[in-house]
Amino acid sequence: MLFSPFPPGRLGFKAGLHADLAKANPRQLRRHPLWERWLAKHLSILLLPARKQVESEPLSFRGFIVLSLPYEFLIGLRYLRARRRNHFISFISFSSMLCMALGVTALIVVLSVMNGFQKEVRDRILSAVSHAQIEGIDRQLPNWQAVLAEVARHPEVIAVAPYIEGQGMLMANQTARGVAVRGILPEMEATVANFAGHMQSGKLEELQPGEFGVVIGIDLARSLWLRKGDKVTLIIPQGTMTAIGMAPRLKIFTVTGIFDMGMAEYDSALALVHLEDASRLYQIEAGASGVRLKLIDLFAAPRIASELAERLAIDAYYMDWTARHANFFRAVQIEKTMMLIIVSLIVLVAAFSLVSTLVMTVTDKEADIAILRTLGARPKSIMTIFIVQGAIVGGIGLILGVAGGVSLTLNIDVVVPFIERLLGMKFLGKDVYPIADLPADLHWDEVFGISLFSFALALLATIYPSWRAARLQPAEALRYE
Repeated sequence: MLFSPFPPGRLGFKAGLHADLAKANPRQLRRHPLWERWLAKHLSILLLPARKQVESEPLSFRGFIVLSLPYEFLIGLRYLRARRRNHFISFISFSSMLCMALGVTALIVVLSVMNGFQKEVRDRILSAVSHAQIEGIDRQLPNWQAVLAEVARHPEVIAVAPYIEGQGMLMANQTARGVAVRGILPEMEATVANFAGHMQSGKLEELQPGEFGVVIGIDLARSLWLRKGDKVTLIIPQGTMTAIGMAPRLKIFTVTGIFDMGMAEYDSALALVHLEDASRLYQIEAGASGVRLKLIDLFAAPRIASELAERLAIDAYYMDWTARHANFFRAVQIEKTMMLIIVSLIVLVAAFSLVSTLVMTVTDKEADIAILRTLGARPKSIMTIFIVQGAIVGGIGLILGVAGGVSLTLNIDVVVPFIERLLGMKFLGKDVYPIADLPADLHWDEVFGISLFSFALALLATIYPSWRAARLQPAEALRYE
């Protein structure tokens, strides 16, 4: 038996129509009125064979079942297929689908690369600086051992280490460079920073109290022509009063190690010395300028810094990594937002293409729309037909785009080197960019947001063509048919 997707009450079917169509031979459809032939013709692709036809039986509708779906959906799906005159419309539909897929893929890949770049730079910065730090007034933190013990009892603090920070100038081989000097305890510094994992020569543990050893960055070592074991003079701005006036304070240090953090800020302007040597050189009577913290969740640093300020109740500066590098990460976020807006224009172009596709489809199907209206279809149903068509085009493009974007992001470490070898060029040169490889960090919440935005844009693109189709007057459309 044939089940029509059109409810008999809505389109005015007679009770015997189903039985007539069930018994009818396709050749006999010519005897039916125009609207019956149109209906059978346009729904023929929705008939699924339920059983094999017996060779002696004439080709008929018996044994076929129509999909149990709303007729608006079935007709909208039917209009996606090309028919003789509208191959160009099908091509435009395919172009809209492809444009949507490319836009979604580009959005996912660009945002993932920006996330990967931000994460890589953040990890490199945090390998040299701490998640949070507490610095005393005038670079003096009295009774720092008690402060360190109290901070270590916080449940979200993994490790703590004392430090002294100051400014100085290194001189060697008739060359001078300004540096930031940091006094550390090597065994404790390794718990809050990752200098040990970036040592090019020597070890951090070779910094011993009283031996005045120094560990410097690789760029600083190159600019001063230094190697491990060489002597270098450290001059600090705090002077010493002599009989002839103020004389700069200086001390000869021995290079005990060279590190390469991959960040010019540290590789070219940071020198590490032992805490006791820095305390003696900078005359820090308290023994430390402050303590550095490593946390379980680095993004909780502002909150934990505030909690420690209330808990310790001492006069000190409470800082976290987000405040110390706020300008850099704010610039990265602005760049990410601008890239999102620029690449979103591809999806917007796909939406405009979808509008033009549906407008041409409505123009081509005016006679069909008029017949449906004559049969009793409401304007709302006509709108639904073309909304379904646009949603299917946008949905397929969206699925292809998400699949392509996720696949490309997860395999970017393979795809990018292949393209570089194919083109014979390097996208990120080590001599220019701090990161030689293109990183990617896929965030599923962003994938969901991109999918929602793209599909909503596709639905919005269907409103005008659907509204135009619903306003079509049957008499005007059929006047010249």
